[in-house]
Amino acid sequence: MQTIHGVFAERVRQTPDAVAVSAHDGELTYAALDARADRTAGRLRRHGVRPGDVVAVHAERSAAAVVMLLAVLKAGSAYLALDARQPFERRQTILDDASVKVVLSSPHLAAEMSTHGRTVLTPDDGEQADDGLPAAGPAAGTGPEDIAYVAYTSGSTGRPKGVCVPHRAVLRLVVGTDITDIRADDVFLQFAPLAFDASTWEVWGALLSGARLAVAPPGQPSAAELTAYAGRAGVTVMWLTAGLFHQVVDTALDDLRGLRCLLAGGDVLSGPHVARAVAALPDTTVVNGYGPTENTTFSCCHPMREAPATATVPIGRPIRGTGARVLDERLRPVPDGEEGELYVTGDGLAHGYLGDPGRTAERFVADPYAPVPGARMYRTGDRVRRLSDGTLEFLGRDDDQVKIRGFRVETGEVESALAALPGVARAAVVVQRAPSGERRLIGHVVADDAGPLSALEVRERLVRVLPDYCVPALVRNVDTLPLTPNGKVDRAALAATSVQDRPELSAPHRAPESPLEQAIVQMWTDHIGVVGIGADDDFFEIGGHSLLAVTILGELRRSYGVDISPRSLYRDPSPAGLARAVAEARSQS
Repeated sequence: MQTIHGVFAERVRQTPDAVAVSAHDGELTYAALDARADRTAGRLRRHGVRPGDVVAVHAERSAAAVVMLLAVLKAGSAYLALDARQPFERRQTILDDASVKVVLSSPHLAAEMSTHGRTVLTPDDGEQADDGLPAAGPAAGTGPEDIAYVAYTSGSTGRPKGVCVPHRAVLRLVVGTDITDIRADDVFLQFAPLAFDASTWEVWGALLSGARLAVAPPGQPSAAELTAYAGRAGVTVMWLTAGLFHQVVDTALDDLRGLRCLLAGGDVLSGPHVARAVAALPDTTVVNGYGPTENTTFSCCHPMREAPATATVPIGRPIRGTGARVLDERLRPVPDGEEGELYVTGDGLAHGYLGDPGRTAERFVADPYAPVPGARMYRTGDRVRRLSDGTLEFLGRDDDQVKIRGFRVETGEVESALAALPGVARAAVVVQRAPSGERRLIGHVVADDAGPLSALEVRERLVRVLPDYCVPALVRNVDTLPLTPNGKVDRAALAATSVQDRPELSAPHRAPESPLEQAIVQMWTDHIGVVGIGADDDFFEIGGHSLLAVTILGELRRSYGVDISPRSLYRDPSPAGLARAVAEARSQS
């Protein structure tokens, strides 16, 4: 079995002049990408990077970022992709946990990394520094069991945990895959953050198959802007989070008629949305993709060319190189049709959690049904049942893990961050459904003897240490946390508590005045479920987020016939500001 960069080298030999990557910062053929990655790998070695090290990649979507990923692998190391949108403190925690000494960074992101004693290299510096220097080939000795990348996920103890994914697991995902028949003339969309394991499918699915990787521009486009880019770029294979898939189906399917495969996942898919997608895209296979990071992006897939028979969509069958066992609490197989916990096996399994043998042993357990001794299986914590046709149906979780906007969140991590704040005596986090149907986190805090806490200040402090999807949409001050008869926090009681009143915000309340302001306030209320929103209130302070912003802008387009850029909302995220943007767009049109 080979390595990622070894398979890529074969593609370079076969089609050196084919376009490998197209992006806003340029286009690279397979040969050019290979040469640039070799030069950068040489720089890494000259700065002390050795096989087995972890090198951070700190870059937005770009051709340069793809060069960085490949270069790290060629140096015999593992890459750790950072999400520049995450709080600085969290990124530093991750870098410290992974013992990162060298960071490859985009020039405009490099300054904050270089202040913490790490070597920071940028591609622009590398272009100059490597003039006249011979390119260095891949490091010798890297094998399929060596770590290719480390991906950090939410941790129940309050600290994120690093999943160590070997080359073998990535190759099982994309080489000879049965998820879809990848062809050399395919164009993969690269849209997922590199720190999110869906990027593994996007980047290496394209580059290890001789296809082209079309890298979406940086930033957060609307659903219409994203699909318009995909149409212009000739994308044929696309992956979307479940939430974004639903938005695209609602507002922006017209540009996707060239797709052969549309994958969606990260959360439960809506059957009616899938039905609308397959009806509007008759030449496209819609695939529900399921899988934890610990089993390398996808474990099961369910392809569809016609409307599903139920409101929810099965997660399907195990993909090639993967096994799925539905077991009871004593690790005994449960009969088809009965509920059990899903355990996954095979070549997609990660090695475990970086520097954490205890948690690794807890989740990666011995497989008593394997034909060879020493085999492991990963305990997903997901409740499923196997249907009569062999497909698996997702039923829920065994623990406090939840998916928020496609990201895995351990409520324990959020509670730990809340409890660590000055002035907080106790904290609890529950999950509620917003009126729009999406899940959101609600924080509950009991103040210490100093008195009531500012809910706004609590959220502002959390934003500095947690990713935005981990920050509760709303924070409530409570006198005490309700308990169950056995003394545990009664989360069901907390989840049933109304949280619809307007929380404490940075702006004083001003009632909406114009009909347009009133319409926008009502729109926000319908989606967020908070009553009493003022004309100057901040969208993000009342529980809004980037994915919901896309929905709001889509409704404004349908209602008023104008396209408002997400940048307009971010510049002035208030009903009054959005009303001004709509009025200006209408006057210009």
